[in-house]
Amino acid sequence: MKRFLSLCALLSVWLSFALAQPALANSTQVQPLLAELTEKSLTKAIPVLEQLEATGSDRVLPVFQAMLGGDLYYIKADRQVIAVKEQNGETRFVRMLDGEPLPALKKSAIKKIRVNNRLRSHLRGAIARLQLSSKSAAVRENAVRSLLSDLDADTVAMISERRLTEANNQVKEVMDLALAIHKLSNAPEAVDKLNAIQTLDGSLENDVRILLNRYATMSPEHSDYHKSVSAAAAKALVSIEDKIEFYAFIDQLFFGLSLGSVLLLAAIGLAITFGVMGVINMAHGEMIMLGAYTTYVVQLMMPNHIEYSLWVAIPAAFVVSGLMGIAIERGVIRHLHGRPLETLLATFGISLILQQLVRTIFSPLNRQVASPEWMSGSLEINPVLSLTLNRLYILAFALIVFFLLQMILKKTNLGLNVRAVSQNRDMARAMGVRSARVDALTFGLGSGIAGIAGVALSQLTNVGPNLGQAYIIDSFMVVVFGGVGNLLGTLVAAFSLGIANKFLEPVTGAVLASILVLVFIILFIQKRPKGLFPQKGRAAE
Repeated sequence: MKRFLSLCALLSVWLSFALAQPALANSTQVQPLLAELTEKSLTKAIPVLEQLEATGSDRVLPVFQAMLGGDLYYIKADRQVIAVKEQNGETRFVRMLDGEPLPALKKSAIKKIRVNNRLRSHLRGAIARLQLSSKSAAVRENAVRSLLSDLDADTVAMISERRLTEANNQVKEVMDLALAIHKLSNAPEAVDKLNAIQTLDGSLENDVRILLNRYATMSPEHSDYHKSVSAAAAKALVSIEDKIEFYAFIDQLFFGLSLGSVLLLAAIGLAITFGVMGVINMAHGEMIMLGAYTTYVVQLMMPNHIEYSLWVAIPAAFVVSGLMGIAIERGVIRHLHGRPLETLLATFGISLILQQLVRTIFSPLNRQVASPEWMSGSLEINPVLSLTLNRLYILAFALIVFFLLQMILKKTNLGLNVRAVSQNRDMARAMGVRSARVDALTFGLGSGIAGIAGVALSQLTNVGPNLGQAYIIDSFMVVVFGGVGNLLGTLVAAFSLGIANKFLEPVTGAVLASILVLVFIILFIQKRPKGLFPQKGRAAE
């Protein structure tokens, strides 16, 4: 038994030593080349980079990425290559050979390894070639895409070799595009060029369009000219342009839905208060502003947890704006029932007071609210269509708020009382419904939802005292167009106006587009005074 255990121990030591050999060999090859890189001039650096790439070491890719980003330095005393990076306002030093962090170094002790445009071009290609060996399919796909504009014979040979063992279909498609681009550019026979064009047909890659356009517009005097090749390239270009127009339409539609989601969040609270109480609340925009400033204050209170700040800001904004709405209703609105003009003037005065209060506390300057990392960036559908994540999340959030509000109004006692008061206030009172309490809670609910809209808007624009004023008129237009007090009408109206606005803007400009939408609503109300979805029964009276 002891002999068996000894053999196992010896075998494990031998295996670990054997597995470590390639890494040690790579490290032994890389170290002198890195030292040589510090000594070479810009004109003689490329051969060293090629030798580094040929080693196949895992440490070469970080070296090339640091060099491309201008973060590669070396210590003057021993010519040890390091990366110097700024992270969270702090300078960090990392040894490139093994990735180990180093203590802080003085600027006089290190020197930057310079790069020029020629080196940057070489580094981009080398990084892409190294990334072709990545375990991640997305990294391999992006690596091939980055090589499309720089396909030499060696790169094409490498892609052809990798294509034989590639398992991911998306990566295969991009590899086929790369091989077709090279074939179209270099194949001597027209048949090969036609086959390449057939592969490229429908691709939205910019490099493909540039190449096809070159062949489609090639003059008869050109030595590579062939009528069938030119015609095939032109036909493929038409097909690609049709697809681009379709995706441009989808992009405009997305931006229209994004604007509609903001209008929905801004108007849905107004639809409740206007529909139930008949109050024209000119301070509704300031409830949105308070929600946005609440988000700003929450981020000030938790600067090291920006990723989670929005989850705290949403309920906080609802409570702050909701309580302010209840205070306004209890302090002013309840004394002005049945006097809409005086209510309008009173709430307009409150809006001015709230704006000045915010200016006094936070100053008149706009404040920027940071977006969490999970809301940053975009979702790339294809080379010509990408959806920004913050707008995508806000669209989903607006729909969630809408359906939650629908459930509250249809499945809870508060919702039942709100519907009773909105349909017949006197009868609801006679049945024991405390209409004054319902008014306060309804106004608070509408104002709280406006505060949530402010949280969403803080991710799209700067936060300032006049933030709400930009959306109050649009909110009233949405409510009137959809039908006063009808949430489904508010949903349809918000998205309809948002989409119409975004499709008109490229043709007429932003200001004229808004004017045209307003004229349309005025004409529409002349025909249907009660909006798209008018209330029925006693509520209509």
